[in-house]
Amino acid sequence: MSRSTRLWNVPNVISLSRMALAVAFVLINDTPTRIALVLAAALTDFLDGLVARLANQRSVIGALLDPIADRLFVLAAVSAYLINGKLGTGQYFVFISRDIATAVGFLVARIIPWLRPVVFRARLLGKAVTVLQLSTLIAVLVKPAATTGLIVAIGILSAMSIFDYTLALWRARVVAPSTQEENQK
Repeated sequence: MSRSTRLWNVPNVISLSRMALAVAFVLINDTPTRIALVLAAALTDFLDGLVARLANQRSVIGALLDPIADRLFVLAAVSAYLINGKLGTGQYFVFISRDIATAVGFLVARIIPWLRPVVFRARLLGKAVTVLQLSTLIAVLVKPAATTGLIVAIGILSAMSIFDYTLALWRARVVAPSTQEENQK
């Protein structure tokens, strides 16, 4: 990955567009438009990474911006559903449980010195949760009866993803310098 910190490149602009889509989702309460916004968010999530790889425009900022844009879109959409009464409070928190856990994990990893060097990367289970979340956002609109089952599936997959991310973080940790010195004695 390039160590570039450049914000304004094509992949990052594509990621940033998801933030505008999130605002639109909250402001527009029209079913066909909301479905189109979810599909556009899914498309931009796919395209930003593809363009970054093909154009060799991967960056540190892009690696952070992409998951933040994903989480912001999902948070905005499920919050709109909660406010509109399409989701209950419990469903809301199950829906975003993986997002809360990964945000907390990221902050903890930045606070604990021996975890700071760990590079966060997308994981297959995390991607699967995102796909299921986006699919569920559409199902809430077109097949509300499927919502409960899909949210249970999100909860199960989220728990698996949280475990997977935690295990990956633990395996990637760097032994603190003081521990290395003690081991050499």
